[in-house]
Amino acid sequence: MTWFRERVAAARVGRLATLRADGSPRLVPVTFVLVDGLVCFAVDEVKPKTTTRLARLADIARDPRVGLVVDHYAEDWSTLWWVRVDGTAEVHEEGALRERALGALVAKYEPYAAAPPDGVVVVITPTRWSGWSAS
Repeated sequence: MTWFRERVAAARVGRLATLRADGSPRLVPVTFVLVDGLVCFAVDEVKPKTTTRLARLADIARDPRVGLVVDHYAEDWSTLWWVRVDGTAEVHEEGALRERALGALVAKYEPYAAAPPDGVVVVITPTRWSGWSAS
């Protein structure tokens, strides 16, 4: 289980799955950090969006069950791995956890140093970690 967290913490991007109103999955890439064992990502304005009222936030408000997949691919297939985090998501508009997550995001991602995110932070509380590694 430790290698799951280590690889997720070091990874640069993951794919977030939420559930649409019709039950179909919505998959989007997200940048994220681990804070106190929780997976956190922010709604930012660094990456182009048409609005900050994102469909993933509506999905979470309706059904907080989410999944996040983080993986590594290389032509050397002996180095392949993936980790999936299943959990429940909650939107934080303020508070100490939001501030710690924003600080960690700024420290991890250079574009945030110039334009720190100021939107909501989504916090995923993991209920299950699973994964696979070729080595």
